[in-house]
Amino acid sequence: MKKKIAMGKYVAGLLLFGLNGVIAEQINLPSYMIVFLRTLIGSAFLIAVFLISRQRLNLKDIPKKQLLFLILSGVSMGMSWIVLYEAYQRTGVGIASIAYYCGPVIVMLLTPFIFKQKTTAKQIVCFAVVIVGIFITNLSDISTNADTFGLICGLLSAVFHALMVIFTVKAPNITGNKNSMIQLTVSFLTVAIFTIFSQKIVLPDSIPQWGWIVFLGIVNTGIGCYLYFSSISGLSVQSVSIIGYLEPLSSVVFAVILLGEPITVLQFFGVAMILAGAIVSEINFKKKE
Repeated sequence: MKKKIAMGKYVAGLLLFGLNGVIAEQINLPSYMIVFLRTLIGSAFLIAVFLISRQRLNLKDIPKKQLLFLILSGVSMGMSWIVLYEAYQRTGVGIASIAYYCGPVIVMLLTPFIFKQKTTAKQIVCFAVVIVGIFITNLSDISTNADTFGLICGLLSAVFHALMVIFTVKAPNITGNKNSMIQLTVSFLTVAIFTIFSQKIVLPDSIPQWGWIVFLGIVNTGIGCYLYFSSISGLSVQSVSIIGYLEPLSSVVFAVILLGEPITVLQFFGVAMILAGAIVSEINFKKKE
């Protein structure tokens, strides 16, 4: 039952993340400012919820090693978003997305060595099907003139994404809102340092723009991170890696439904592959005796 609840929260978090692109389309700001404001508002929201619920954060009761892993996870998430949005601007969404979603591949490859969890043949096949689906879905968006630095940023975002997942799993005793609050706050501080010292601060110039950025910060970032991080510790690393591809899948579906973007037969086939691989990976085909 606990695994089902964790899986439900994880999928809900992924779907909220999948909406990020649709909402970002409504915001007329540089990508780095969207990341800065969403982490600021999201972390402030989680801190407010933590205080209103009268929870206590006693750092002495938290294992120092796990707290360090959680902080490193937050830094990794912030760095991942920074370089990912830079890759979006330089290479386009197609190449950047493909590079970014190499992160779960890295996690899957390292799992037997770091977490001593065996990867089954079924999981490997399903993972391969999902990866092919990702390439097919983004094939039409891939630009032939993407610059080298943009591709490097995309690959760096994948590395930071993998580190975020690994560090989060290594802090299993820090759960719930406490977990997501610490990670998102650290992520915001990471993004803030980068933005303040290397970029120009630009704010929304209208009430509708502020409305979209607040929605992105509270719902997609604050609530989304809570659902995402509070569920990871209850799932296997393989499940986190494979099911995680529902995020790019949902982003394509939401873009088609909400933005009216066209979808080709090839993209539809890619979407079907992602969905099939993710679902089959979690089905137990063993017969009950």
